[in-house]
Amino acid sequence: MPTRRALGALLAAGLGRPALAQTARPPRRSADPDIAFPAAGPRPWAAQVRQIRIGLLGGENEADRLGRFGAYRDLMEATFKVPARLYPASDYAGVIQAFGARQLDIANMSPAAYAATWMDTNGGVEPLLTTEEADGSISYVAVMLARADSGIATLADMKGKAMAWSDPNSASGYLIPRFALRRQGVNPETYFGRTGFAGGHEQAIIAVLQGQYDAAVTWASGQGDVNAGYTRGTLRAMVDKGLLDMHRMRVIWTSDPIINGPQTVRSDLPEAFKEDMRLFHLALPRAHPEIYRQIERGGGAGYREVTHQDYILMIEMRRQEAAERRRRN
Repeated sequence: MPTRRALGALLAAGLGRPALAQTARPPRRSADPDIAFPAAGPRPWAAQVRQIRIGLLGGENEADRLGRFGAYRDLMEATFKVPARLYPASDYAGVIQAFGARQLDIANMSPAAYAATWMDTNGGVEPLLTTEEADGSISYVAVMLARADSGIATLADMKGKAMAWSDPNSASGYLIPRFALRRQGVNPETYFGRTGFAGGHEQAIIAVLQGQYDAAVTWASGQGDVNAGYTRGTLRAMVDKGLLDMHRMRVIWTSDPIINGPQTVRSDLPEAFKEDMRLFHLALPRAHPEIYRQIERGGGAGYREVTHQDYILMIEMRRQEAAERRRRN
């Protein structure tokens, strides 16, 4: 296992800029000119996959998630001629556990949730694609926010204050901030006066707005206008829904880049199913741009193929976090 120093060096180099695993061909991208949306019609793999079960991570209220993914589900049914069903979980753990119980076929995971699922299932899941940002990168950032009227302007101002984590299985909302703060010499167990889990990214921001916590961490593309909530992420989604005015918030800390989470499938599913899922998503931004924008909560450049190797560092970080927890106990 890499040491903390080795992991820190890799994080400093940028989690969003890993060397993509070497394959026989370059990773396919939505921007490739020869990417075409799959033709509609029955598939041989339907004999094994009689229903496409789509997991939805927590972090946003259930009605909004179902609303954003409704047209996506309908398109999947119309394309592959099998029923598709959405399974919204109340938190990240729900999707992780559902994969472990073989109750899901595909889900868009955070990088930390993918790592947890891969570990819990002994390699029973694999990544297909990740999101490409507007500038062609495949990374996002964790941001820590406080209310603009709180007098909190920097991380130093958070000493002794109340911090809201989003979800224990979130990279940006828990794992990465804690890892990065330890690298900065800040012990998250003692630095803050109080910490707690808000129940999701959106809930964490609302808890700060309502004065229940002094700051929270969530995910953002890190690109575009901060006052619009960046180009993509929790903040942008909340701004678009009228739940947040970014002028009421102040970003007080930003992480190094983090590799975007993958579209994840069970490893035991037919290879033809996995390839159809790759092509469906790769072609989605051009073929059905509004559906793409809805499920990605903002704009981007589409998707890019990834492999398990791209998430090895996240797995090692989860192992380190587990070791830290055992040491504290």
